Amino acid sequence: MRAVFLDFGTVSSGDLDTGPLERAAPGIVFHDQTPQAEVPPRVAGFEAVFANKSVIDGATIAANPQLRLIALTATGVDNVDLAAARKAGIAVCNLRGYCTQSVAQHVFAMLLALTHRLADYHALVASGRWQKAGQFSVFPYPIRELQGRIFGIVGLGTLGRAVAETARAFGMQVEVANRPGGAATPGRTDLGELLPLVDVLSLHCPLTDATRGLIGAQQLRHMKPDAVLINTARGALVDARALAEALKNHRLGGAGIDVLEREPPPADHPLLDPAVPNLIVTPHIAWAAREARQRCIDELALNVVSFLSGGRSNRVC
Repeated sequence: MRAVFLDFGTVSSGDLDTGPLERAAPGIVFHDQTPQAEVPPRVAGFEAVFANKSVIDGATIAANPQLRLIALTATGVDNVDLAAARKAGIAVCNLRGYCTQSVAQHVFAMLLALTHRLADYHALVASGRWQKAGQFSVFPYPIRELQGRIFGIVGLGTLGRAVAETARAFGMQVEVANRPGGAATPGRTDLGELLPLVDVLSLHCPLTDATRGLIGAQQLRHMKPDAVLINTARGALVDARALAEALKNHRLGGAGIDVLEREPPPADHPLLDPAVPNLIVTPHIAWAAREARQRCIDELALNVVSFLSGGRSNRVC
């Protein structure tokens, strides 16, 4: 089965073992990146296409009747026209649970950096203020313990559960929001009721019509002025401009954002403004521990082996 990987560079920086994938798909062709205009010609003639974020649209599928498998190194499948794939009889596979620990660590790396104001204290030392203070400790920025605080979660899937477990290890009280747009679940709280209670709100839900713009100006107004928002899910869950304004006006204590609605972002994106205080923005790397990225390759190879043997491992359609 001839295979091509369209955007291998979004998974590896040369630090992964591709042996399992090359054994599953001998002769595989790797491209670090593929501009969207180049996707159709690079798919032509191949029976299997591997991708992370490259878009496989209906036109590409229709133009390639030899195509049998589209296998993704991600959980989300919104970059593939699933209806067109089903119509053409093409199998589509994704990955699940490959980056759980990496994401959970990233959530708390950002949370601890924000609640201990690490960037501000590093800048204080670099500016010479500590050296001139005349005392052993200088703490103009508030530092908060996590124990006993309320940790709110939106989206209690595999990632949300791992983050909840970590929060409990810090002695935090975990509260879970009802699924946006869904029926109430016993033991959970509607988001509107949860917002005024939480000290931390961490988003782990998919992007749907019900969750787009989930956290906007109105929701931010209902949060505590010292609360922290963490988003490692999808950028469009949060109104970026409203978040920037809330932080600038000290209506929110801090935010850790790993995903934006457009990636990479434009230079004038409101969350890239250096004047926004106590904000950490990372370039969609919560998932990207080396171990997690190696699991991407290993599990992708297993999906290929399963497909070739008639199995349905991680099949979406």
